[in-house]
Amino acid sequence: MKLWAGRFQKETDTLVNDFNSSITFDARMYKEDIAGSIAHATMLGKQGIIEAHEAEKIIEGLKVILADIDAGQVEFSLENEDIHMNIETMLTQRIGDTGKRLHTGRSRNDQVAVDFRLYVKGEIPKIINMILDLEKVLIQKAQANLETVMPGYTHMQRAQPTTFAHYMMAYANMLRRDVTRLEDCLARMDECPLGAGALATSTYPVDRFQTAAALGFQKPTDNSMDSVSDRDFAIEFLSACSILMMHLSRFSEEIILWCSWEFKYVELDDAYSTGSSIMPQKKNPDVAELVRGKTGRVYGSLVTLLTVMKALPLAYNKDMQEDKECVFDAIDTVEMCLPVFTAMLDTLTVLPKNMRNAASGGFINATDCADYLTKKGMPFREAYMIVGRLVNLCIKAGETLDTLPLKDFRSISNLFDADVYQALELKTCVNGRKVYGGPAKEAVEQQIANIQAFVKEREHE
Repeated sequence: MKLWAGRFQKETDTLVNDFNSSITFDARMYKEDIAGSIAHATMLGKQGIIEAHEAEKIIEGLKVILADIDAGQVEFSLENEDIHMNIETMLTQRIGDTGKRLHTGRSRNDQVAVDFRLYVKGEIPKIINMILDLEKVLIQKAQANLETVMPGYTHMQRAQPTTFAHYMMAYANMLRRDVTRLEDCLARMDECPLGAGALATSTYPVDRFQTAAALGFQKPTDNSMDSVSDRDFAIEFLSACSILMMHLSRFSEEIILWCSWEFKYVELDDAYSTGSSIMPQKKNPDVAELVRGKTGRVYGSLVTLLTVMKALPLAYNKDMQEDKECVFDAIDTVEMCLPVFTAMLDTLTVLPKNMRNAASGGFINATDCADYLTKKGMPFREAYMIVGRLVNLCIKAGETLDTLPLKDFRSISNLFDADVYQALELKTCVNGRKVYGGPAKEAVEQQIANIQAFVKEREHE
């Protein structure tokens, strides 16, 4: 018999029961459900809503059930729909009618809300730690490549010289923002909905502050109707995960390009590559491609929950059962992608010579050539035009700015002198950009120090 039977004269149709059931996916919240029930039972006993010995019996029964589930000795039932009814049914079967007192002053609406918050709240620190592990690898790669010159790109065209270290710190800064977004999300969800009831709390003297503290929340939620209908925390979490995956996908795209023969800036470790079933020469960047592909899956989870919630009236609606699968899938996807991406990056080999050769082409020191003239008194826009003419001259002559004879420089402007070649040397171009945030060695070292401090601060919390 259903725990909510009484109003109904017929048993639930089997098709409806299977359709309505969520135990196949919400079973993963069993620890959170039991923690919430223990906190609720403790509060019921303390408030005198049930007898103290009854509360103790319920708590002991829940602890035994938890141990049995952990040991794989429990089989959940579709008949009991969800994790909440499964555990409550088990409890009543084991300790008798006392188990029926557990649900006093509580609804499944606030019960699932607290379970779901607790679950997501517990996963965020795990994801943050995985991001911090990736940050450490980025730091190591940057420290080893402070003077590894490579082209920087705009519009996928070689634009200005930079270093591999500067590139790594660009992604390190993106990931730092991902961490702070997740931290912000965690802070906002740190309110406990338990005690909100179905939507209007209870006539029992429940102490919501006690249960919030017992479950590790900062405070109870402020409005009971909002408490059971709010899924903002899950949407915000999925948004943060989507942005994180977008960053990983962009990085994956770079790696896919860089390890191709057309670029050959990096070499992936054999352990993090795959081959072809027909082409023996192939070494495919499948890890990076899968991360790029799985990003769409996480986006889908965000769009799913936004769509589910977009027109729901207050308070709880059964549509909201669709919140968990998409969040669980996003968590599983992110927690699968981060470690393997980190290992792939950690083991790849940087090929500085190829990067340097690429940086020598494409006139990526053209801006520096214009700056050279500007520093000698010429207005920048005029210098810009002159360098454009120089580039055109180089293309026709099959030269670069580095190899163009001085007489050809001077044929266009007599401000050019022999020191132009030193000014156009790629390391000079890079290390001259000492502006905060730039690619010069000392500027990147400061960026590395900033990320190191960020990681260290969180490791000691």
